[in-house]
Amino acid sequence: MWRSIASNFLTLAIVLLVAAGGVVAWGQRQFTQPGPLEQAVCLRVEQGSSLRKVSDQLEELGAISSGYVFRVGADYTERADDLKFGSYLIAPNASMTEIVDAVTRGGQSTCGTEINYRIGVLVAEVLVRELDPATNRYVEVAKFDPAVEAAPQAYVDIAESADVRFRVTLAEGATSWQVVEALKRAEFLQGELGEVPGEGTLAPDSYEVTRGTARQTVLDEMARRQADALAELWASRVQGLPYDTPEEALIMASLIEKETGVASERRRVASVFVNRLRQGMRLQTDPAVIYGITNGEGALGRGLRQSELRRETPFNTYVIDGLPPSPIANPGRESIAAALDPEESDYLYFVADGTGGHAFGRTLDEHNDNVARWREIEAQQSTPQTVQPVEAPPAD
Repeated sequence: MWRSIASNFLTLAIVLLVAAGGVVAWGQRQFTQPGPLEQAVCLRVEQGSSLRKVSDQLEELGAISSGYVFRVGADYTERADDLKFGSYLIAPNASMTEIVDAVTRGGQSTCGTEINYRIGVLVAEVLVRELDPATNRYVEVAKFDPAVEAAPQAYVDIAESADVRFRVTLAEGATSWQVVEALKRAEFLQGELGEVPGEGTLAPDSYEVTRGTARQTVLDEMARRQADALAELWASRVQGLPYDTPEEALIMASLIEKETGVASERRRVASVFVNRLRQGMRLQTDPAVIYGITNGEGALGRGLRQSELRRETPFNTYVIDGLPPSPIANPGRESIAAALDPEESDYLYFVADGTGGHAFGRTLDEHNDNVARWREIEAQQSTPQTVQPVEAPPAD
């Protein structure tokens, strides 16, 4: 009898083990196979949210077949405690493991309603937009410049909502004064700001913030990223550059940033400036002259006058030798990289070519021909109503 009982127990144990193995295999398939979601949705993970709450949300959205399997899988892969708040786009048929990865990896939110405060060279504007999960495209809800107009009601309603994220985006070429003035007008930030940071020391980038973030915290993060980028790129600079410090490289990068908005031209513009420095030629770059007039506090709004090009200021590169005393704007990473690894060329001149880029010249004769073509283009583009009664500056 005991032998029969032992045999039955062993058989039952084997059956239970096989069943358990089958359950585990089934759970693994459920966790890794494509999910049931038919159309993309936006999942909002609140700060302090639990894995159970997130799994319940996913079940309600029809993104997963089992909240229990989702939680067990997250625990098994040791990511159950790594939830990151934010809004995440869940793609059609996303597997549970893909969803776990999305909500635990962190980084910038990928969907939902976004308020993006964009600080540009000429204007700082607030853009409110919402991602349509079905098309994976943002739909603009409102846009305004807080310097000249009140916030529209659409912004007010959305900004007070819990289900919204905030971002500050700094464009390449804006000055530190412009950044500080713009941050003062960001109503979703708080706190006072001290002195304007040194020119060139803020990194053009996108910064995700929350309502109530201190303005100084945003500035400090901009400065940290720029310092890190400059240190990294300086360490890998090419040899033989005509500047000896990272600070001088940052000045050069700001000149490059203000001279061209064409990414493919940055290293070539850098080569012109480097070649001129090596030959003892003055840089003769108009943006530096303009900075000496405006101190970086807004745009000049007109062409340079001959009298301004002759006036002796620390930033008038038609008068001074070498680099100006400081950067003239906040350059982006690519302009810093161009300053530290310029193109090998024998170009000494460049002037606008009418396409948004520049025509480059090796000799003064070539340059004069390029200037003549540019003057023709200017004449064709101008009308009597738009011609300004100011003296035309020499070519760059």
